[in-house]
Amino acid sequence: MEMEAAKLIGAGLAAIGAGMAAIGVGNVFGSFLESALRNPGAADGQQGRLFIGFAAAELLGLLAFVVAMILIFVA
Repeated sequence: MEMEAAKLIGAGLAAIGAGMAAIGVGNVFGSFLESALRNPGAADGQQGRLFIGFAAAELLGLLAFVVAMILIFVA
């Protein structure tokens, strides 16, 4: 296998992480909405955890994007 092909395959595999981040964000917001509908009084107290979970999921997606770009343009 040529080096260029290996770089592109690796970048494609790293880009899968961006899709997984989208699934993670959906799970975070879906779980918050489900819990807020079950107990509306506690929704305000859980909003901080919602944003922490969102930030963590997005960070992993951005990291996967950065790895893909490094594989394509630097390595």
